[in-house]
Order: sequence, then C-alpha cells, then structure tokens
Amino acid sequence: MTDDGGVIVEESNLDAFHEECGVFGVYGHPEAANLAYLGLYALQHRGQESAGIVSSNGKALISHRGMGLVADIFNSDIIGRLEGTSAIGHNRYSTTGSTSLKNCQPIVVEYGKGGLALAHNGNLVNFQEMRERLEAGGTIFYSSSDSEIVIHLIAASRAPSLPEKLVEALAQVRGAYSLVLLTETCLIAVRDPHGFRPLVLGELNGAKIITSETCALDLVRADYIREIEPGEMVIIDENGLRSIRSLAPMAPKRCIFEYVYFARPDSLLYGRNVYSVRKQQGRALARECPADADLVVPVPDSGNAAALGFAEESKIPFEMALVRSHYVGRTFIEPRQSIRHFGVKIKFNPVAELLRGRRIVLIEDSLVRGTTLRKVIPMLRQAGAREVHMRIAAPPTTNSCFYGIDTPTREELLASSHSVEEIRRWIGADSLGYLSWDGLYSFLNNGNREGFCDACFTGKYPIAIPAGGSPHQLHLFDAAERTEFPDASRR
Repeated sequence: MTDDGGVIVEESNLDAFHEECGVFGVYGHPEAANLAYLGLYALQHRGQESAGIVSSNGKALISHRGMGLVADIFNSDIIGRLEGTSAIGHNRYSTTGSTSLKNCQPIVVEYGKGGLALAHNGNLVNFQEMRERLEAGGTIFYSSSDSEIVIHLIAASRAPSLPEKLVEALAQVRGAYSLVLLTETCLIAVRDPHGFRPLVLGELNGAKIITSETCALDLVRADYIREIEPGEMVIIDENGLRSIRSLAPMAPKRCIFEYVYFARPDSLLYGRNVYSVRKQQGRALARECPADADLVVPVPDSGNAAALGFAEESKIPFEMALVRSHYVGRTFIEPRQSIRHFGVKIKFNPVAELLRGRRIVLIEDSLVRGTTLRKVIPMLRQAGAREVHMRIAAPPTTNSCFYGIDTPTREELLASSHSVEEIRRWIGADSLGYLSWDGLYSFLNNGNREGFCDACFTGKYPIAIPAGGSPHQLHLFDAAERTEFPDASRR
C-alpha cells in the first residue's frame, strides 16, 4: 500500500514468452565502452532486468553493472571510467538464477591467467548436474547463474591457451549459448553447435563488433559482416581475427521464436529481415484463417507486422485501434478505488472512434496463457467493437523452452491441454484461428525447416532435457497472481 491508500502493483506480464538476453562486444575502438553502451541500448528489448559493461585498457578489466534499464545504470561519468579499446556488455532477463545484483553479467573473475569476463545468452540444460558435480569437487559458487559453470570449467582446465580451455569447458555442457568473453588482450565469441541463439559479426572503422542482433550494429553505424556460424569460435586480438571450429558439428537449430516475437523487426536474422518474415506469416494467416470483418487491428507492438501482412492479403483495412503505452515501468500505483483489469488497462487503451460498430480481426504474435487477451477483448467490446475475431500469427504454443527463453511450465500453456474452441470461449472471442506449422515457415524459399528449433510448438527438443526437468526460470512465477482456466483441474 502507498500512503494515500493506493496499491503498488508489480507488472508480471506472464502472458508472453519473455526475452532472453543480449550480448555485445567490441575490439579495437577508442570508444569501446561507449559503443557497448549504445549496443546494449539497441538490445534493451532482449532483457530489462539488469545490464553491465566490462572494458579492458590492456592491463586490467574495469566493470560496472546494475539492476534496471541501460539508461538508468550508465551515465557519461561511468562510461568515462570504463577506459580501453575493447569491451563487452550484457542485458539480462534471467532464465537460470534469481533476480539479484550478484547474477548480473558480464561475470568478472581473476584466475591463473589473469582477468576474464563472460556474457552469456542461452541456457545450459545440464546446469544442475554440472553444478552438483563441481560442488562435490570443492568448487564454491558466487551466483545462481548457469553462466558461472563455464567460468569454473575454464579455470579447472589444464589446456595451455584460453581458446583451448574454452573448448574443453564447452565440451562438458549441453544447451544453448552465445558467449562473448574478454581478457586484457583479446575478445572471444562462440556460438553453440546448434546455433539456438543469434550472434553476428560487424565492423566499424577496422574495429570488430560481436552482437546478438544487427539492430545494434545499425545504431553504432557499423557494417554487418556475417553470422557467427553454429559451433564457431571467433578470436580477436592484436593479430586480427581468426575462426576455429573445435566443437563437434551438429545440425543447426536456430530458434524460430526469434522471428515470431523476440528479435527487433529491423534486425537481419538468419539472413532474413525480421519485419518481412512476420509480414509473410501474417499473409499466410489470412489465407489459412480468413475472417469476415471491417478492420484488422494488431495487439501492439509484437502483432504489428503480422497484422499488416494479414490486412494486405485479405484486403481488409488496417488500423491501430489498440494503443500501447511505452512508458509503463515494472511497478505502478493503482488508485484506492480499484479499477477492473488495471494492469492491462494501463498498458493498452482502445480507440473507440475506430471500433464503434465494427467487426475486427485482432492479431497477436502468439498465445501463451491467454490472460491478457481475456482482458483486452472485453475492453474492445466495451469500446464498441461488434465482433472480435482473434488470429494468432503462430501455431499453438504447447511446450516450454529450455534453451534460454523465460517460459511458463507446460501445464500453464493454455494450448497444451485445451482445444481451440475451449480457448476461444475462455478469451471471449467470436472466432479463433492459429497459423499452421506450414504457415509458420511460409517465408522459406526451399521449404527446408530442419535448420530451426520449434520445440515450443512441436515438443521435439533437439537436446534431451533431464528427466523431470522444468525451466529453471520459473521462480519468476512463484509469487505471481495466476488466472486459472475454469476447468484446469482436467490436466
């Protein structure tokens, strides 16, 4: 409660798969820390829990980390203290490990060979097994992050060089990882053999840049060079850039949900523009699930591109008839006189003038637990919408992700145990349609879907999950208010 009787509400936003993390690295630029700051700014969508930058002046590593958004953590004085011509940065949304400063990245340690900093996007599925093994051997852990596993394995290796130590360490872990590591004299980037999470290489006036998405390259006006390939390690030092492939080759399994939701629409991902892919998926949705309606309306912002594709294919006018506030923080104060569905209303507001008497097609990128749509659809009706036809620009989400995305348990995923008709009735839509598996891949020219991981839709996990395993990140749901499906006991 506040002094005036208002209620402090924590924004949980459980009705979505959350971002994972963003990484950025630069070598050979006089303003390395400033570039890292700007890179993290561009990657803010990938994690809003904490951020950190570590720089090297050639003799020592200098770090600054904090909780919150990039703009709140760094200022010109802090950036000025992060001296040197190389740096790495990290935005975090925890997938393994609690929400606390000790789990902020990059992780910085001193070991036998000097200083070492590591930033990680992904999730190690054998984290618990590896931690128990290391602890049994006397290893003491500072954090609860799975990323610390890699640090300890590097320190325990007797290989002569850091790249060899890293190869030896990564041979013992299973899961998804896009890593950037920094020492006093070199920058290393490595991507897991399946390539679950994105990682790209860029260049700016001779300086090399590694980052999760190309939108970060655009902000600092760097040139995009190429993707870091699955299983590839890139080493950048005073001798230039060299690439090695010491990790066992595996079939590529790039995350398809990056296209559906996570990546920024202006990024180039897996060789394709994200915005264009989402529009094509929206076109496929219009062909597969047409609706007799007057307007196509997106749930902003993630539904925008798919809604445009749906509108163009169906010839139904597009309108931004649902407005999203982009300035909602993680907490807000609700008035003493409680407002129904306050959490959703503070984020979304319908434009009654556009909706009154109209039949609308509402487009969302995915449907996870359905709690947001269950509140948004009545809001649209109250604003005057005559009919609301719900269309989802992805197949039913039926399985959790174990490869670096914050997801609910399978039991909490509505489509895992309820029919389309049951879900339609529960969210209050006049009709409900999902994009098919074929429609999801409609952007492919060759039809080859083998290079993607779509386990959240199919349940086919490229890397086996430990028996009884569940997403480590579910501590985020422990204290959250849950809106259960009326007949959830049938599960």
